[in-house]
Amino acid sequence: MTDPTPSHDAPAHAPLRGAIFWVAIAFSAYQIWMASFHPLSSQVIRAIHVGFVLLMIFALYPPFGEREGALGTAGRALGWVLGLTGFVFAFYHWVFESDLTARAGELIPADWVIGVVTVALVFEAARRVMGWGLPLICAMFLAYALFGQYLPGPLAHRGYGLDQIVSTLGFGTEGIYGTPTYVSSTYIFLFILFGAFLEQAGMIRLFNDFAMGTVGHTRGGPAKVSVISSGLMGTINGSGVANVVTTGQFTIPLMKRFGYSPAFAGGVEATSSMGGQIMPPVMGAVAFIMAETINVPYVDIVKAALIPAILYFGTAFWMVHLEAGSKGLLGLPKEECPNPWTAVKERWYLLLPLAGLVALLFSGYTPLFSGTVGLGLTVILIFGAAVISGVKGTPLRVLAWVLLGLATAGFFQFGVGTFYVVALVLIALTFVLRRGGDARQLAVQSLVDGARHALPVAIACALVGVIIGVINLTGVAAEIGGRVIAIGQDNLFLALLLTMLTCLVLGMGIPTIPNYIITSSLAAPVLLELGVPLIVSHMFVFYFGIMADLTPPVALACFAAAPIARETGLKISVQAIRVAIAGFIMPFMAVYSPALMLQSEDWGAVAWVVFKAVLAIAMWGAGAIGFLAAPLAWWERAWVVVAACFLVVALPLTDEIGLAAIALFLAWHWWRTRRPSMGQAGAR
Repeated sequence: MTDPTPSHDAPAHAPLRGAIFWVAIAFSAYQIWMASFHPLSSQVIRAIHVGFVLLMIFALYPPFGEREGALGTAGRALGWVLGLTGFVFAFYHWVFESDLTARAGELIPADWVIGVVTVALVFEAARRVMGWGLPLICAMFLAYALFGQYLPGPLAHRGYGLDQIVSTLGFGTEGIYGTPTYVSSTYIFLFILFGAFLEQAGMIRLFNDFAMGTVGHTRGGPAKVSVISSGLMGTINGSGVANVVTTGQFTIPLMKRFGYSPAFAGGVEATSSMGGQIMPPVMGAVAFIMAETINVPYVDIVKAALIPAILYFGTAFWMVHLEAGSKGLLGLPKEECPNPWTAVKERWYLLLPLAGLVALLFSGYTPLFSGTVGLGLTVILIFGAAVISGVKGTPLRVLAWVLLGLATAGFFQFGVGTFYVVALVLIALTFVLRRGGDARQLAVQSLVDGARHALPVAIACALVGVIIGVINLTGVAAEIGGRVIAIGQDNLFLALLLTMLTCLVLGMGIPTIPNYIITSSLAAPVLLELGVPLIVSHMFVFYFGIMADLTPPVALACFAAAPIARETGLKISVQAIRVAIAGFIMPFMAVYSPALMLQSEDWGAVAWVVFKAVLAIAMWGAGAIGFLAAPLAWWERAWVVVAACFLVVALPLTDEIGLAAIALFLAWHWWRTRRPSMGQAGAR
């Protein structure tokens, strides 16, 4: 659930073997056990979580890369030494937990060694996984904490001792073991594991087949398949780059085959995949961190994100429809499209854990509990399907599923331990009945994949704690925010524009979670001071932090699509901005009309702002593509874009101007496009 920039030292994504294979299984098992029973304190759970992450990263990304010969062997050995050092040091927080609590802020020599070495290992591990971007930003904050007292002007702080900085960053709950690591070690890992099990069980194929069967045969169908499949993938895997490289392998060549340009095909996939970051319930795992950060229920975050997410994918869908119309592109032949309901019939049981997860979250249960239940249901359904597949006769299969459901329902009475018992019984039955070998292999591989996929997220969460620690220690965010607030007191739009640019710059090349944490720490308080509602202010910076993955010069999602599309990342980025144009406007609209994020109990206001948003999206799409029912002249494109922009500001006058301008354009366009057909009818 992150968008890592792979280090050049990173090995190919080959299957894990040997000791690292068992380390990955141990990591997943540890996280499942902690989530289920929470036998250790939160601080210890976080520390051991980071220890596992360091061990796996240095083993997978050793110094000197994967070179052959003596240098490669020495690098791998050094990688294991560094990883084991980080792992062993993590247990210091467990063994000496009471002593560390008693002397909080006072470091003994052992504390110095543990704190400094662990922080250094976190920096290096993050560099190996994600490249230099995030470590350099965090290093700048660290340098500010160390030497900021020598800066001229208001940015200078009073100065802090090295012991204060090491204590803040290496111990306690404000540095590398802060809120992001807490969320990573609880909710996020579970949801990554949940997604890994579903992907291994065939959820990707289900999504692709369903999308192909429903829209593949329509005008511009291949591109619409990309939009729908990426949107569905976002419900279980909120990673833009992961979605690009997963669904893009199928959708980008398909779009090119049916006439879309390579740059547009890559742009559609990048735009659709980035939408996974804002698609509930996972939202790139940011929803959980946002809920913890601003102390609001998780369900409120999801409610606020729901309408903008639907509008975002509606925008992408509309844009590819218009592009197909402008170029005369058709869909797939109906006979080449799979039957969507056959796909659902074959893998319907995979939808149950997702439905159960959403139901629990919206019922008020914590993400930790919901994620544990969702994961437990997934494992049971995978092994249950393997066992029941050999039962002959529909009545007997139905009875078997009912009995399995009743057994699983025991968790309401006996807790999550029920899942362990039912899963173990099912696994034993696969051995007794001599079937389900694939299910056992799938489960083991999912545990390994879950641990591996969690590494970029977890190390980013640990490292970004440096920024949070420095901000809390020095108060620099308040100083920066005060200057923007001074501007915004006279012009809210200018303050929003500056905030947007700040988020686009800070978000360049940084994964979703640290991206949100950085931008929310620096920019969101500014908007809150200017009167923007709490959730809307955080969503504003979150959305523009994500948009940085589509904008030059970094554009991670676009460069991930480049080798598949066989086009430059910059050209793909230009097309992605064109496709996602409404994604850059919707956050502004939400600030002026918070009802767009359901921050109003007046459903009339909600309906009105959604109507305006849909109308504006339709016009922005027509202006960006240059086509509606027929090609548009340059002045028509400019007219509809400006008219749609009038709908953003929630003032009666601007709404009236915008609606009138759009009505005039639609009347003109209808008359202009009917004239040729009327002339032809008269000639006949």
